[in-house]
Amino acid sequence: MLQRLALLFPLWMILSGAVALCWPRWLASMNQGSLMVLLLAFIMLCMGLTLTAGDFRRIARMPREVLIGFIAQYSIMPALAWIVAQGLSLPPHFALGLILVGCCPGGTASNLVTYIADADVALSVVMTVCSTLAAVVATPLLTQLLAGTMVPVDAWLLFKQTMQVVIFPVILGVLINRWAPRLVASIMPVAPVLSVMGVCFVCAVVIAANAEAILDHGLQLLLAVALLHGGGFLMGYYFAWMLGCQRQSVRTISIEVGMQNSGLAIVLAKQAFPLLPLAPVVGAISAVMHSLLGSLLAVMWRLSVIRARQARR
Repeated sequence: MLQRLALLFPLWMILSGAVALCWPRWLASMNQGSLMVLLLAFIMLCMGLTLTAGDFRRIARMPREVLIGFIAQYSIMPALAWIVAQGLSLPPHFALGLILVGCCPGGTASNLVTYIADADVALSVVMTVCSTLAAVVATPLLTQLLAGTMVPVDAWLLFKQTMQVVIFPVILGVLINRWAPRLVASIMPVAPVLSVMGVCFVCAVVIAANAEAILDHGLQLLLAVALLHGGGFLMGYYFAWMLGCQRQSVRTISIEVGMQNSGLAIVLAKQAFPLLPLAPVVGAISAVMHSLLGSLLAVMWRLSVIRARQARR
């Protein structure tokens, strides 16, 4: 039952966004203080609880695919975000938000979407871990490189915040998994649902706090994030395909590239750029968009797998 609730992640994202736009007063007051940081840290802790030393050893068994995915993650998405921002002439706050999304690591929802697509879940987990650990350096530097000409970017502040809300919680989760496996076993059945609820809540609060701006600029934002994530899925797919990866790996890399940790983008934008209050809005819209596009893509691929299996019988 709990797993089914987690699989409905895109539906919960749509519903939470709709509620935030229709009744923003319910949630807007929560867009303050450290609540968002704590929620994201909790989500990353849940991710860490799912990891073991064996997950990191998998890197040695599939170094080529992991490397291809890693390069695609931190080249395609940042460059594409900058191109879309320039091409649509986005105002600085939205441009920064889009670039920050593009420079973030793969999101944990990608593992769920990879499972739905019947792709390589093990590769997805390893890629998410690698891009997440690298984010502590890659995200600040790439953001400064691509957005530094638009707005002042404090790379050191981004570095410290990424350590606090990503690296430390993930490491803590891995250690808890190592030293308290029984506790983790009791938590794991509810952890995916709690993570989904956390992401939905973070996005809903940001959407509610900026409901008026979203309604005014909705089409522009939707187009920008659709181009970013749609292009990420497409370019990630063909990048892996041209380098000779097998079909399952190609689909996994496509999903990992197209789906970003939008929750991290929201928190970093709120904490590092307080003078640009609309920057986190892009992350909230992004979370809804990549969840929808990724889920649709996953269902299409799963159906194609089912049809192929039936044809062989």
